[in-house]
Amino acid sequence: MSNENIKDALSMMPYGFYSITSSHEDLNNAMVANWVTQVSFSPRLIAVAIQKTSYSHNLIVKGKAFAVNIFNKADVDLIKPFTKSRAKNPDKMDNAQFTPGPETGCPLLSGSAAYTECKVIAIHDDGGDHSIFVGEVVGAGVDKPGDAGETLTLPDLGWSYAG
Repeated sequence: MSNENIKDALSMMPYGFYSITSSHEDLNNAMVANWVTQVSFSPRLIAVAIQKTSYSHNLIVKGKAFAVNIFNKADVDLIKPFTKSRAKNPDKMDNAQFTPGPETGCPLLSGSAAYTECKVIAIHDDGGDHSIFVGEVVGAGVDKPGDAGETLTLPDLGWSYAG
């Protein structure tokens, strides 16, 4: 099979579009991610793939926690400030409106529909450009009740991060 066929097939998989927040000591960050999924019912576990060179990767390793901020399609403008890396936008948290999560201290972004707070229980590094963090959900909140059909996805933006 050609690499183009593999890329095309992987690009057909729809992904949500979330903001992953992290904290360590007095440092906070918010980034966007789409490789996020629940991987266990009991205990409730979420896996998220984070690029190894990202600022958030280091914060999650040191802080041993992350939060997944879930946005509705209608609130796309609220997540856009976090689409640029910390290297390209070092001051992005200066104007961010958030509260520290009660369980992890990770930023919970204002305007999100819901969030989960996760304590890291495993980090998988299988040699790729991303690490997979598995977190146990230790807290959550819903500010805008709804269903998955209202949740912002990568295809809603016309973007792709696959292949």
